[in-house]
Amino acid sequence: MTATDENRRKRILWRACHRGIKEMDIVVGTFVQARIAHSDEAELQELERIIEIPDQDLLAWLTGAQPVPGDQQSALLQEMLAARFDETFFGNRE
Repeated sequence: MTATDENRRKRILWRACHRGIKEMDIVVGTFVQARIAHSDEAELQELERIIEIPDQDLLAWLTGAQPVPGDQQSALLQEMLAARFDETFFGNRE
């Protein structure tokens, strides 16, 4: 991995963990942290796209208050949304 690749991964992870809404920091940040080291170019691009989605939209999708619009659908986003119910994924966050 080049220094540029590592910096890109660090930037994605930082942005995923510092979104503005604490719950989103936890959900998005934990998910990205678990995946970032092994993400290929396509997944990195998708993670970058996902972290650009406004918190209010992601939160509405995570809580089920609104469905994910068709133009925002992706396998990676669906995996992130599904992970919110996995207690072993998030562990004890006290």
